[in-house]
Amino acid sequence: MGEKDQLRPKVNVSSYIHFMLNFRNKFKEQQPNTYLGFKEFSRKCSEKWRSISKHEKAKYEALAELDKARYQQEMMNYIGKRRKRRKRDPKAPRKPPSSFLLFSRDHYAMLKQENPDWTVVQVAKAAGKMWSTTDEAEKKPYEQKAALMRAKYFEEQEAYRNQCQGRKGNFLESAKTSLKQ
Repeated sequence: MGEKDQLRPKVNVSSYIHFMLNFRNKFKEQQPNTYLGFKEFSRKCSEKWRSISKHEKAKYEALAELDKARYQQEMMNYIGKRRKRRKRDPKAPRKPPSSFLLFSRDHYAMLKQENPDWTVVQVAKAAGKMWSTTDEAEKKPYEQKAALMRAKYFEEQEAYRNQCQGRKGNFLESAKTSLKQ
């Protein structure tokens, strides 16, 4: 595997992680000879997290915000390698939408028209509820269309892979012939 960059800033942690680290230290101080497995400790920690007041949680949220600001500042000054997203080949076929997405596309405009002040998230949640309450007979056309699109995608994907392998083969053959000359 690749080597880790030792100079890369340490990633910021959430308020819950700050709480968990603090809880762990207090637990070790109070019961130094007691060992809890990860599962049991996590369970106790999450129970405690749910039971603490909003005021106490605010302390940890403030710590998380400070940590986030620290991380962002350090990343601005960081010169080393940054993680790069793998670039998608624009010629590669796109994955087809699911039956639910096809349903959502058809009903989005109607939901937005009925509720113009809703956000995209609210419309998506409403579409999800509509989908879950829709009977199988109404879902069937969307599922059939999705299946057709999926089959077409697999065909295109296979053709694309063959084309890519052909390009690699042609490249190797042209390289060999140029070396012979």
